[in-house]
Amino acid sequence: MSLTFIDRPTPNFDTRHALPDMIVLHYTGMQSGEAAIERLCDPQAKVSAHYVVEEDGRIFRLAPEERRCWHAGVSHWRGQDQLNGVSIGIEIVNPGHEWGYRAFPEPQVQAVIDLVGDIRTRWTVPNDRIIGHSDVAPDRKEDPGELFPWKQLAEAGHGLWFEPAMERIAALGPPIGLGEEGLGVVVLQAGLKRLGYGLEQTGIYDEATKLTVTAFQRHWRQDNIDGIADGETRARLVGLLQLASAESVTGVLD
Repeated sequence: MSLTFIDRPTPNFDTRHALPDMIVLHYTGMQSGEAAIERLCDPQAKVSAHYVVEEDGRIFRLAPEERRCWHAGVSHWRGQDQLNGVSIGIEIVNPGHEWGYRAFPEPQVQAVIDLVGDIRTRWTVPNDRIIGHSDVAPDRKEDPGELFPWKQLAEAGHGLWFEPAMERIAALGPPIGLGEEGLGVVVLQAGLKRLGYGLEQTGIYDEATKLTVTAFQRHWRQDNIDGIADGETRARLVGLLQLASAESVTGVLD
């Protein structure tokens, strides 16, 4: 597939010191796509992304993928910090939670799917490294948020998705929430860290754990974003860990 790009060069990039192996999705969080592009191209703003995808499906290319853009900020995933150096940033035009968060139009979603697929023809990006800004910075970011169709993206072959059976949910017992302690919290924190989140294993369901669970739910449990690790949230986490592990083994065998 050959995509059409509209070039709007930004000066806000520098040199990579490693090949990109991650894609981070954002929403613009501004009142218009043009305003977002202007900011991403403003040298005083010191922010940027490689691509901006408009609601009508137009794709703006702001910087070469070989360069490091400044989109993730303070970030962490799978033991790595400062992810700008290893990631490609895609900004998806949407007002965000501050300006009237709304569903992403189908032409825009399809453009994102096509763009992610196109990027993956050039770089080795595992499915468990196609993630949202809120995944890499759960203490300060919400984007692209619970309305972004992660399931549709995964069904197109990009990213992880898992839906557990009801009996699996029931087997995991009652919800775990803020202030609780014990083995269940330890296991939850260990699972979230193994998936990729930068969460310490304290054994206490603290505010950091709640924020991380909320970020997980925005991506993988989008109908219930309350920061409480109920049975379904934990069942989805277990299933995703199994998928990620299987993909890792397959990659080694290949």
